[in-house]
This record gives sequence, C-alpha cells and structure tokens, in this order.
Amino acid sequence: MSSFVVEGGHKLSGTIVPQGAKNEALQVISAVLLTDEEVIIDNVPGILDVTNLILLLEGMGVSVKQLAKGRYSFKADHIDINYIHTPEFINKCASLRGSMMVVGPLLARFGEVFLAKPGGDKIGRRRVDTHILGLMKLGASYELDTERKAFHLSAPADGLKGTYMLLDEASVTGTANVIMASTLAKGTTTIYNAACEPYVQQLCRLLVSMGASIEGIGSNLLTVHGVEKLHGASHRTLPDMIEVGSFIAMAAITQSSITIKDVAYKELGIIPECFRRLGIHLEQRGDDIFIPEQESYEIESFMDGSILNIADAPWPGLTPDLLSVMLVVATQCKGSVLIHQKMFESRLFFVDKLIDMGAQIILCDPHRAVVIGHDHKVRLRSGKMLSPDIRAGMAMLLAAMSAKGTSVIDNIDQIDRGYEDLDTRLNALGAHITRQK
Repeated sequence: MSSFVVEGGHKLSGTIVPQGAKNEALQVISAVLLTDEEVIIDNVPGILDVTNLILLLEGMGVSVKQLAKGRYSFKADHIDINYIHTPEFINKCASLRGSMMVVGPLLARFGEVFLAKPGGDKIGRRRVDTHILGLMKLGASYELDTERKAFHLSAPADGLKGTYMLLDEASVTGTANVIMASTLAKGTTTIYNAACEPYVQQLCRLLVSMGASIEGIGSNLLTVHGVEKLHGASHRTLPDMIEVGSFIAMAAITQSSITIKDVAYKELGIIPECFRRLGIHLEQRGDDIFIPEQESYEIESFMDGSILNIADAPWPGLTPDLLSVMLVVATQCKGSVLIHQKMFESRLFFVDKLIDMGAQIILCDPHRAVVIGHDHKVRLRSGKMLSPDIRAGMAMLLAAMSAKGTSVIDNIDQIDRGYEDLDTRLNALGAHITRQK
C-alpha cells in the first residue's frame, strides 16, 4: 500500500493545468462500444479508474491505441460477447465503479450484459436501481444470477424500444446508461428527471457526433430518437471541475497565490461562487482562474445572519464531490459553516482525522458537520491518515499541506484513482510531498 509523506506549511506559487474530467472520461470511453467504427478521444486523464476501464474494454476485444499523451483511438469491431459471461469480466466489473457505464452500450448493441455490483469508493450505499429500472423501461428483463453474483440483463429478441420514463433519481451514471441504450432503441425515448451535469452533456455531444439524435441537452428532459447504427467520431473531454475546485481549496488552505489554467470557466456552474462564500477571492482571467494570497478568509452568513449552509444538489447545484475539500478549507477560515452531504451517508466520517489534527468540527450525523474555522490563527497538527475514498483523500492531503509538521497518508491508491501525477504536479508549485511504496 503506497503512502504520501507530506511536509506541511509550505507556500505555493505558479500555474497548474487541470487534467481531463474523470467522470466524463468514464462515460465517453464506454460509449465507444456503441459502434464498430473508430472513436478518438482527447484529454483522457491518466488515472487508475480510467486505465482500468480501458483494460476492461481491451479484454472484451476493443482495439485501443494511444496516439499521444491523453489521446486514444478506440475501435470496438471485434467484441468477444462470450467474455462478458466469464468470472474474469464480472470480477473486474465488481472492482471498478466505472464498469457501470458499459451496461447500456452492451445491452443496446449485443442484447445482453452482466451487471456486477460495482466497487469504488467506500462512501456508503451506491444503489443500481435507477440503471436497471431505466433499462427495463426500454424492454430489458433481468434476473439475479446467484452463481455469478451479478444481474443478467437481456433485451427482447427484436431489440430495445423507446418509451417515456421518469427516473426515480437524477443519477448521473443512471442517466448516461439510459441515454446510451436509447440511441440504438427503436422509436423515441423521453427521459424526465434526467441528470444534466456537464459530463452528461458532453456524452450527449459525443453521441450526436456519432449520429445519435438527442434533444434537450443541458436540461432534465431529454428526447432520444433511436437510430439503427452509430458511426465513428472525435471528442475532447472537459477539464476536470473537481480538480479545479480542489486547486482553489489548496490555494486557500495554504494561503498561496496560484493560477489554474484552461478551466472551461463557463462549465463550472456554481462552483466558483460557493468558494467565494467561504471568503476566497478568485478572479476569472479569460479561461483561467487566479487565486491571490489572502491574510484571512471570512465565511459569509445568510442575509438574516444565520450560519451558512453549503449542501450538495443535482446540477446546476453543487457537486457532492467538492464538499470534502470545502470542509477542510473551512477549518482555516474565519467563521462557521454547516456542511450538508445529502447523497452519501459515509462520506463525512473522515472528519475524525481532521479533529485529531486540531480542527473544530462537530459531526452532527452521517450527513452534516458544523465547522468552526481557526482563521489561520491555529495551524492543524500533522497526523497519520488513511484515505477512504478519492475525495476524502484529496481533502486529507490539503489538510496535511497546511499542517505543522510531517503527515503520512496511507492507501493513496484511492487518490490515484482520481488525480493524475498529483504529487509531481503539486511539488512543482512548491509542495513537499514524497511518495513511498
């Protein structure tokens, strides 16, 4: 198990470029299964989750070529459909959250697929009901294969059929799976309460460039007119908005001045404003964000004087993936804030480690934590930590970078799942992070 050894207290300076969007990459790479023609994807992040998904596709028979750093060619013209019945395929899917994204394409194009309960972060229950119910609306049937410990989904002999559906939740991955399956379904599919995150919008744009017919992109009401065949296309992923937010948080907690380049600012939604409410000044400079060094970061109150409440919500609300880093930043701001993580009941449990480091946090329940900021008057203490998931791991790293002394973060494979060459990139700004095997 690899670790980060972090010497805290160093100021950062310089420029950093965010990687390609992890969550988008998992969706658009899976979409290559919908056609037997070549699909080229640019700005693919070199992270563990994406690498493992590519290996899964290669195991199915997809021809994958790396054309340059972050640029890949995919051609799914010789899929071994028997491979999806094997324990190897199901076990790989069970260990990789991104494997969920191959379900819709395989079902639509080949008529069947096994859905293993996916792995990934240990942040609480992540149910698959929305995926299965949406695909059933298109005519798929499913049964639990107890021997393989997976759901077996199959399409009718004459294929999936378009229909109207109201999703039980605005699930990003659930919406993506249904959209991909609908592109090859017969007739028209209407998806209400669809997720409309930039990742889903980007997936839709790729599918349209492949010949799909999709209306309502960017809204929660999508209309997909099925086509008989999709063709090849080229696509470039957006910068990762979670990384952009993480770097804003990093500048604030280390009281540093940095520039984040090429952020696709108009796609960040409410994220910059949420950081401003924590007292962080940031400037949009073209498509870059400049964060100046500040003496103090003062958390806003609501207009009636009550404590600020920052909560996650479906897009265009705040993504839950940034609450962990925002919570850490708040520990060194001036004032108090309630962090409300609605989606996952285990995602805030990492705050125990922050409390051990001297943070003033009251964990009200599995979903809510009150943070009383130190205003950088009392630095966090160094500590030994274990990363439970990607986002908590990044939050722990930020805490360690601001702390007095040297901290150790174990299980950093979790961080590597979502952030590319993080130690190297942050050290270039002045951080002191050593990777140990």
